[in-house]
Amino acid sequence: MPFSEFLGNSRIVAALRGMLATERIPHAMLFAGTRGVGKLTLARMFSQAANCERLADDFCGECAPCRAIARLQKIPALVEQGLIERGEGADSATVERVPLLLETHPDVWAIVPDPVRLKNPVARPILHVGQLRAVQRAAYFKPLTKRRVFIIDGAETMRWDHANIFLKILEEPPETATLILLTPNPYLLLPTIRSRCLQFFFSPLEYDQVEQVLRQRDDLSPAQRKLAAQLAEGSPGAALTMDLAETVELRKTALGVLAAMIERRSSTDLFNETARLVKGQKTPFETVLEVFYSLLNDLLELSAGFKGQGGRNPSLAKELAKLSRQVDTAWVASAVEALDELGGRLRRNVNKQLGLDAIALSLSEACKK
Repeated sequence: MPFSEFLGNSRIVAALRGMLATERIPHAMLFAGTRGVGKLTLARMFSQAANCERLADDFCGECAPCRAIARLQKIPALVEQGLIERGEGADSATVERVPLLLETHPDVWAIVPDPVRLKNPVARPILHVGQLRAVQRAAYFKPLTKRRVFIIDGAETMRWDHANIFLKILEEPPETATLILLTPNPYLLLPTIRSRCLQFFFSPLEYDQVEQVLRQRDDLSPAQRKLAAQLAEGSPGAALTMDLAETVELRKTALGVLAAMIERRSSTDLFNETARLVKGQKTPFETVLEVFYSLLNDLLELSAGFKGQGGRNPSLAKELAKLSRQVDTAWVASAVEALDELGGRLRRNVNKQLGLDAIALSLSEACKK
């Protein structure tokens, strides 16, 4: 599909097309924004346009480079193929010697956090030094078509000592290559890396745009589609892959933890709620934190007297309204700050259960009677 069919963030699309039309393409860009908002899709589309044989500021989707690069739409299948080829029992040395590189066209690579194994992937995939060194070497190769493009997804997962490898490419950028870093949070990257990239911040999509995307799913009724669009919070990627029943249950469970804090229940009840949340969920803990942020956003608006359009969690509106009368904006701010700190500690493999227990106990004691 051409750029015109990309939903949302039209200013970013216009800026990219302007670069292509004037042939003033930067050596490094940073796409930041919530997961599922279209960063990877737009990076792939830019790669097609930069190498299209027929068009200058768009892509035809029909020429050989466009069709080859389009195969990057199927990232999970490419990751699975790469892991199978490397072998299920890969040790750390093999992971670095045979880095996971997704290449459907010689000039365009996608680099994603390496799950190491197919059957039993690691809990927190990261970008490995072998992947970064491969990009460092290949960035200076002459392109087969027009321009080499390296899409680095999950850029925030690279270790800061390994990030120095990446910094060398940005300090001495090749003329015919562009690196596109994707991250939900640019401030988890080294400031020296951020400063050398042209930064684009992606906004969540409008509700009706997400609902438009959801029409692709025929397993949802109109009512379910409406609820999924609300819970997706502007992320079409999240909407398309959402298990609606599981998502609703996760938010109810997270709200139960907040209720136990605010109502100053016993430590036993409090820890039972946190254990139910952490041990009973299949979703990554980062997703659990995002759910907390969503609930706290609604609590903040309600406690401040804001009369919105149902908030981010309309199905929990009554419960949230009740809890909002027992907290103030200062308490909500303290909760957000505590979750921010816990999110930062996840990079150091902090125990999730103990970390959440400590936050719950502290916020329960701080809650007004």
